[in-house]
Amino acid sequence: MRTPSLWLPLCRFAALLFIAAVGVVSTIGAAASAPLLPNTKIRLTIVQWMPTKGVYENWATVSGEYTVSNEGVIFVPLLGIIVVGNRDETALASDIAQKLKEKVGLIAEPAATIEILEFPSIYVVGDVAKPGEYQFHPGLNILQALAMSGGEMRSQGTLQTSLDVTRIVGDLKEIDDSIIRVEARIERLEAEMAGTTTLQLDQKDNNSDPFKTAIYKQEEAIFTARANEVGRQAKSISELRDLLSEEIAVLQQKTTNSDENIKSVQRQLTSVIALVERGAVVPTRQAEVERTLRDFQTDKLDLAVSIMRARQGITQATRDLEGLYDRRHTEVATELQSERATLAQLKFKRETNQQLLYRNLSSVGPSKLDEKQMLKFIIVRRTQGKDSELDASETTAMVPGDVLKVTLRAPSPSQAKPLDAIETTKRTFSQ
Repeated sequence: MRTPSLWLPLCRFAALLFIAAVGVVSTIGAAASAPLLPNTKIRLTIVQWMPTKGVYENWATVSGEYTVSNEGVIFVPLLGIIVVGNRDETALASDIAQKLKEKVGLIAEPAATIEILEFPSIYVVGDVAKPGEYQFHPGLNILQALAMSGGEMRSQGTLQTSLDVTRIVGDLKEIDDSIIRVEARIERLEAEMAGTTTLQLDQKDNNSDPFKTAIYKQEEAIFTARANEVGRQAKSISELRDLLSEEIAVLQQKTTNSDENIKSVQRQLTSVIALVERGAVVPTRQAEVERTLRDFQTDKLDLAVSIMRARQGITQATRDLEGLYDRRHTEVATELQSERATLAQLKFKRETNQQLLYRNLSSVGPSKLDEKQMLKFIIVRRTQGKDSELDASETTAMVPGDVLKVTLRAPSPSQAKPLDAIETTKRTFSQ
């Protein structure tokens, strides 16, 4: 009998813990006592303790997700339009619970909680890379909003910072490396076209450059490997052709022997015919000799066919050998043509990048390249139906619905510092 007496207090204690936990969840991610602004998305949860069942039941009809309208209201089933006003989620949840109690005629208010799912967006405009609408989250400041919008806007036509110069210089270095690779490849292909058996690329003035030396050694290794491959295939075809020639010689010797056998059998047949006419031997002996003669003649025809096949094999092997060199010559010519076109494109690209770098380094002074543009921030915030502008800094906190205006301002001449790296780059490319 003790179990029922303990069960009800335990259930009530668990229920109190549940209500407390739901109340904590409703405040996560929301500013304390902040009013629910228009376009705020919330989740309303209504639960009621059922003593007869010992559990909380969810009011699925009323519970759900709602969005505060531009007029500052939400529509809740059973209750209709609820004016949010300047209330926060706690006050609004308490008001809804009170209205449900009165509407349904409950003895006690149901447990009502509101969780903020999505705050109204903020807007970033002005001199930023990607102006537009962005999702607000608690704790958002000006610097974070600037990062969300891609940072400050930069000109697309000129070099504005030393980072741009570094990027162009890096591109030029990459193009130079590609030109070295292509030139070494062209030398190797030209040597293959000329039928050179060994390759020694021109490495003069390159002994001090490990990169060039490594590239040339790689091309020499490729040349050797390709030459060895062609040599092995040519050797295999040549050996097959020599083998067929030896086979023809053997077949011709067999043909000579077969001719001798035929002549011998023909002489024997002549003698047997004479003996048969005189009655010295039976006619069957003549038939046996004639059969033997036909067998030798058939063998001779087989040998002639084998010789023709061997000669066809030699002809095919010769064509294969010639085709091997023709195909390799065609492949090398195609590769050479492609590499020469690539080299021309790389040189044109390098010249274009150099001209771009020269032009910008000449038109933009070092101080201009190094100067950091100053940013001015203004927050446009709606308060009680009126918009007001507030000066802000990078650490200023934003609230849902704020409009951030970003403006670029050039620093004073005293703030500009020369860029030694840019001057060095200019002198390097002028040499």
